[in-house]
Amino acid sequence: MKNKTRCAWVTEDPLYIDYHDNEWGIPVHDDKKLFEFLLLEGFQAGLSWITILKKRENFRLAFDDFDYRKIALYDDNKREELLQNAGIIRNKLKITSTLINAQAFIEIQKEFGSFDKYIWNYVNGKTINNNFKSLEQVPAKTELSDRISKDLKKRGFKFAGSTIIYAFMQAIGMVNDHTIDCYKKINK
Repeated sequence: MKNKTRCAWVTEDPLYIDYHDNEWGIPVHDDKKLFEFLLLEGFQAGLSWITILKKRENFRLAFDDFDYRKIALYDDNKREELLQNAGIIRNKLKITSTLINAQAFIEIQKEFGSFDKYIWNYVNGKTINNNFKSLEQVPAKTELSDRISKDLKKRGFKFAGSTIIYAFMQAIGMVNDHTIDCYKKINK
């Protein structure tokens, strides 16, 4: 695995390598996993992704294995518990937004049958395959992420700005932004 050419953002950290090789850009259609990525991308805002990866299992434990149904019901006591949890990012706004987003996520499921149907409808169920030569060419946001962000915010989502949503789209495979020299792109 070490001899493979990967996207330039991947360091030698085994967590980064594993995430890049086994998750990033692979289409996700499971609502629980989609919520996990939404939660993690929201917490990542202003931080490095490796920080989130290193705390991912702590997030999993703190947020009931990313069960949005349970998270939607969290009360003030649970919120305070999360604020005291040194294993996660203890940002009051981000924690509160996760509870709000869980409730909004469930509302989208009610309207569309699943969050998967809602989000993947934006790309007609098909991954957008970009062919960027370098990391510098990969955008931080696009017109599509702007539209999705606007709609999610209208539906009550917090920490759902266009840059966060584009990173979410990359993570769940709505867009494939592996650079053309990356072995993951070559195999596509």
